[in-house]
Amino acid sequence: MPDIPFGFQLPGGQPPDPNDPQQLQQFMAQLQQLLAAPGSGPVNWDLARQVAASQLAAEGDPAVNPHEWQIVTEALRVADLWLEPSSALPSGIRTSVAWNRNEWIYRTLDVWRKLCDPVAGRMVGAMGDLVPPEARGQLGPMQAMMTTLGGALFGGQLGQALGSLATEVLSASDIGLPLGPAGTAALVPANIRAYGSGLELPEEEVRLYVALREAAHQRLFEHVPWLRGHVLAAVETYASGITVNREAIEDALGRVDPTNPESMQEIALEGIFTPEDTPAQQASLTRIETVLALIEGWVCHVVDGASANRLPNVAKLAEALRRRRAAGGPAEQTFAALVGLELRPRRLREAAALWTALTDHRGIDGRDGLWSHPDLLPSEEDFADPEAFARAKLDFDLGDIDFDGPEQPPPAEPQR
Repeated sequence: MPDIPFGFQLPGGQPPDPNDPQQLQQFMAQLQQLLAAPGSGPVNWDLARQVAASQLAAEGDPAVNPHEWQIVTEALRVADLWLEPSSALPSGIRTSVAWNRNEWIYRTLDVWRKLCDPVAGRMVGAMGDLVPPEARGQLGPMQAMMTTLGGALFGGQLGQALGSLATEVLSASDIGLPLGPAGTAALVPANIRAYGSGLELPEEEVRLYVALREAAHQRLFEHVPWLRGHVLAAVETYASGITVNREAIEDALGRVDPTNPESMQEIALEGIFTPEDTPAQQASLTRIETVLALIEGWVCHVVDGASANRLPNVAKLAEALRRRRAAGGPAEQTFAALVGLELRPRRLREAAALWTALTDHRGIDGRDGLWSHPDLLPSEEDFADPEAFARAKLDFDLGDIDFDGPEQPPPAEPQR
């Protein structure tokens, strides 16, 4: 029998058998309790965590042993040393840790909440609107129940997506977003081991290359004060322009039979969200794709320079990581279908070529000085001619840049 989704389990940890009346009664009691306790916000995050943990328990989540912790810490220390001559940005690592898959979910959940709540709020609001306006006064509890059900459905499927992502990510910053706590560099040993096995390369080399990428991301997000808020605000702005397909919601809810738990397996929220094809929405999407490409391109360029004469298989590692980031894995594709946004950098190779041209013409200090303000960064149009952008006259004094200066607020987003 296929598992019941959304993490509903009996005390023994097994999914309920719909043919067993006693187990079915326990399941329905859990469902009733869920709908009675919606939690805060548009997503039932308690349910999301439960689903993700249940999925990882089924797939396996090896604990991090002391030896793995030690070699991860050492790999991040070495990586940070290797990056010193390749970056004008100082080390951004305050804490080095090794996470198992559950820890990756737990430690990144606050950022996922910021990313997902805006788009989830639109879906949950649309579900509440399914109650006819003329009936809302008399059926107030039903409208509240629809809202709660929407949060549960979204939380359940988001938990499945995060559980899948947790089996693929190699580090805290693997998908190019500042997901973990500030200043914390983290690797996921079990996933690095599986990834390296697929490449048929020595695990130590793979670990060091992933550590270099994590350390490079930490330098950016720690010492470019506006970048974290800029990325998250850009995603939120994009989410505000996503429309909700009410027919798809009605179709999904139409498959639910409260007396039949297995009917919940047929619910799929993919396709419910549709970006509006407006100039503002296209500009918002371009802004996200450009900044993700610039982040990933900078990391690839800096890491390749730091590891060129140190790792025998650096060319193979670099190409494999580029393809992996450009294509996105199955879990990233699931997440994209769920929230309507692909969190992967397009035009990655063009961005890397642009940073290479900047290094050639302006040097490391001149290249990294562009991160001092978002208006100094290359635009999407600059990807077409990296050499022209790199040769353009600098209009600011690099000596005035303080990479360790006080944090500045993120740039204001357009009013919505």
